[in-house]
Amino acid sequence: MFDLPVTLPRRTPAGGRVRAILLPVVGLAILIGIWWLSVGVFKLNDVVLPTPGQVVTSFVEKPKDFLVQIMPTLEEMLYGYGLAVAGGLVIAVVISQSRTLNQMFYPLLVGFNAVPKQALGPMAVTWFGLGQSSKVLLVLIICFFPVVVSSYAGFTSTPSDFVELSQALSASRLQTFFKVRFPAALPQTFVGLKVAAGLAGIGAVVGELSGAIRGLGSAIFAYNGQGQTANEFVAIILLSVISIALYFTVVLTERLFVPWARGTTA
Repeated sequence: MFDLPVTLPRRTPAGGRVRAILLPVVGLAILIGIWWLSVGVFKLNDVVLPTPGQVVTSFVEKPKDFLVQIMPTLEEMLYGYGLAVAGGLVIAVVISQSRTLNQMFYPLLVGFNAVPKQALGPMAVTWFGLGQSSKVLLVLIICFFPVVVSSYAGFTSTPSDFVELSQALSASRLQTFFKVRFPAALPQTFVGLKVAAGLAGIGAVVGELSGAIRGLGSAIFAYNGQGQTANEFVAIILLSVISIALYFTVVLTERLFVPWARGTTA
């Protein structure tokens, strides 16, 4: 049996790596400068918009108050994201291999995705309580659809030449799937995995804002009610850092498992 042809990934010049690191830092510095300037020019009250310095001070003064809230939210994101990836891949495989199941369930998935996820938060708390399970469920629901759609698109867009070649070599349907369709679907699948990684933090916060006793989302809600906007910004930034870390973990995984994809694109 045969595998998809492998193309060695292109090497990134040293200057390109420096730019990839330096430019985002410059962009962040510009945004922080605009933020700081806006507070000074418009003389905004720190309850409306604190300065970057006030946000940093809030974190430095009591870092443990924020750091203890990271792990519950991180666990909710990872559990929910992992379940969404596993379940989404299975569903995508099933509906891509059966036209009947595709016509039966794919429209329902589209309709379910149109439901505002915030509306499901209170229901999840009613079903599973204020514990971690209701938050994991919200992350799962929000991350599930991008994984299904992208994976389904990948499984159904295999180059016809590869499929015809596998048939000419008398490959079984299972062999064709694992040797041809699955590798060919990986680039498209990782698109959905990266989108879902960015949504995992949103799912966790939606769940925690609906009712939670710990987590960054619950901290954001508490600080907002107390008018502690600087503390609220710290929690938001920490949540963003976690989401960015999860996203780039998926990007790194893609580069490790699908190196040929970068070598075959412009």
